[in-house]
Amino acid sequence: MAQSDAGLYLKRLSLSDFRNYARLSWHPGGAAGTRIAAIFGPNGGGKTNILEAISLLGGGSGLRLARRVDLARREGAGGFAVAGRFVGSEGAFSVATGVPAPETLTAEPRRVFRLDGVAPRNGGEIAARVALLWLTPPMERLFQEGTSGRRRFLDRLVAGLEAGHGRELVAHERALANRARLLRAGGADPAWLAAIEDAIARHAAAITAARLGVVRRLNLALAAVTPAGFPPARVELLCPLAGRLAGEPALALEEWLRARLREGRGEDRVTGHTGVGAHRADFTLFDAARGMPAAQASTGEQKALLIGVILGHAALIARARGFAPILLLDEPMVHLDGARRAALIAALAALPAQIFLTGTDREAFLPLSGIAAGWRCADAGLVADPAFAAGAP
Repeated sequence: MAQSDAGLYLKRLSLSDFRNYARLSWHPGGAAGTRIAAIFGPNGGGKTNILEAISLLGGGSGLRLARRVDLARREGAGGFAVAGRFVGSEGAFSVATGVPAPETLTAEPRRVFRLDGVAPRNGGEIAARVALLWLTPPMERLFQEGTSGRRRFLDRLVAGLEAGHGRELVAHERALANRARLLRAGGADPAWLAAIEDAIARHAAAITAARLGVVRRLNLALAAVTPAGFPPARVELLCPLAGRLAGEPALALEEWLRARLREGRGEDRVTGHTGVGAHRADFTLFDAARGMPAAQASTGEQKALLIGVILGHAALIARARGFAPILLLDEPMVHLDGARRAALIAALAALPAQIFLTGTDREAFLPLSGIAAGWRCADAGLVADPAFAAGAP
């Protein structure tokens, strides 16, 4: 499928002193302008670095959440630049981000953004034009690790559909930190503490409502878009606040949470943590057909469930925003058996979205020959593979 089939399309990616790339100017769709780019090559060649560069163009911290100083090429001057030329429903536009070469590397440098050459007023201006979703190998460990990683994953899904969710999270964290500081100091004005706890309750209710709403919508979408042969996924929000919100108004939840915070001041002063709130939420995935939690599933089944969630979320974004997000799938074939690899290839070929795939195994992507551009990644460069007709020069 050509770029015209995708509502948002990255035409050109330019890198300067980014990770292992000194310079790169790349047209992902090749001469034919196809919307699928399969990047393959040895470990350490820079495949994931390409996806990371694209992820930075969405206005956030990227798929690795890397420190800015670590994004610059080691042999460079300390700065880096990433630029993308996009085509969207309103025409062509450019996004650029990077860090100027600093005079000293003792402090974390400030990252700058440009939208059509002008500094945006805020990150929302870029987020309104660029939607990105990604799946990376570290996400496969979500169900063997702590709750914080799962919560970040969930909140990224929510933020993709609820524009104010990120602001609510920041305000909630700030209020939690202020309360903890006052409790540690002791002797705080009760009225001051009550005002902060009121803010925590309001933000927590808004965060929980957004999470609950997106989980419900996502479960409906999953029933419709899960690829044939993949386990049907169901998301379950594990949160006492969500349980209460499902059966009572938000104002009642706020009042309940204010009371719990007031009662818990003594214990929270000792532990240094707030014992109840939106920051305690967790979620899990289930194989809906078998009722099996992802934590008990095989590695391949967990991968299949996560892929289903990403595709379901992409469908929700497309419905809400009028265009599908760009998908960045790092090593999507790993842990999948042959039947599920074939099912995933078929599902991706049918999606009206631009898709970037990476892997070490070129053969895994050959079924996409004729509809995808194939790129061999090695020696800090990308070379079109002639076996993929859509990527031939």
